[in-house]
Amino acid sequence: MDSDESLVIPPLGKEHHVWHIPEDAPVSRSRRSRGNGEYESTIPISLADLRFVFPSELLADCEEASCALASFDAYAAVKLGEGSHVLGPMSAVLLRTEASSSSQIENLTVGAKNLALETIDEGTSDNAAVVVGNVRAMEAALKLGDSMTENNILAMHEALLSAQRGWGKYAGTYRTNLVWVGTDGYSPRGAAHVGPQPELIAGAMADLLEFIERDDLSVVAQCAIAHAQFETIHPFADGNGRCGRALVHAILRNKGLSRNTTPPVSAGLLHDTEDYFAALTLFREGDAAPIVRRFAQACRFAATSGRKLIDDLCEQLDEARSNLRGVRSDAAVWRVLPNLIAQPIINTRYLQRTVGLSKPQAERAIKTLSERGVVVARTGKQRSVVYEHRGILDVLDEYAAGLRRG
Repeated sequence: MDSDESLVIPPLGKEHHVWHIPEDAPVSRSRRSRGNGEYESTIPISLADLRFVFPSELLADCEEASCALASFDAYAAVKLGEGSHVLGPMSAVLLRTEASSSSQIENLTVGAKNLALETIDEGTSDNAAVVVGNVRAMEAALKLGDSMTENNILAMHEALLSAQRGWGKYAGTYRTNLVWVGTDGYSPRGAAHVGPQPELIAGAMADLLEFIERDDLSVVAQCAIAHAQFETIHPFADGNGRCGRALVHAILRNKGLSRNTTPPVSAGLLHDTEDYFAALTLFREGDAAPIVRRFAQACRFAATSGRKLIDDLCEQLDEARSNLRGVRSDAAVWRVLPNLIAQPIINTRYLQRTVGLSKPQAERAIKTLSERGVVVARTGKQRSVVYEHRGILDVLDEYAAGLRRG
């Protein structure tokens, strides 16, 4: 790439070590021979005081992406009405959409129906349980945006990994072992990326948090560079990709670029994962421009596609309101209706817990929604009855399907 288009940073440092596959590991003699020997692990660069010289076109790209995100956030507030009953549920569904897209980058694909069932404890999908953990991590990330501290990053990871079967003991703590990407689990030799040794993690994360506090950079560029650095540090035993993408939303919230909603940035990254992963590699080799450019593209995509998603979901709400014409204005069903955006499969327990209805109110609301054709009954886990809004589920599934079609 032409140097005028590059954002030059120091390349990663390297440490030399020797690896021995444990004697009791179930590997062939040839695999053991290839896996034993010298390897290099990463020494992360320091970002806190690094001077960046941005190409003018890249800065313009970031500015355009920032304007697109700000415009999307304002559009959501105006379209739905700031402080309205719809804005909160719409923010929740955008957050779930973002969590699902982030998970899909790592081949954890879950349909809207399974995710909605899992959210009300009616699911049977292991993948859905993991994605719900990612939703919790995204929620924690938005809280982290108020205070970018190490403890809050650990809390975000704990929310993520606690939902992942067999990984609870690693949740919310930095890893104590070496990690690598791009080969099997027996040896780092031949891996595409070998993380830093565990003793380097705390210092590298402190430097990253100091970098995030800077206010002399484009927010989109800062998100991209912070994310790439997080992925390079790989501070956790698992969940680094999903945590690193959740961190982006903490920064967007912290810098005030997204106040009302969660723009589906990971949906934009999912649009071209090969380019995304290649950009992470180039960052480690000393050029941050590709990952910044990729994030700028993802942010513009998030703004455009997120706006259409809001419009499509609002259309479903308008149709439901039309079906409910004539129902008393003080009926509980009107409190339920916006929540179908965030949770398109409901039961009485959910309405009691989340909407604050009494059991009789919840039952009457569901009966009205069902009689007016807004929701239909289906069988949940253990033959319990739940009620789904098929139109909203279809909108969400169509959005997810379109991400890979490009």
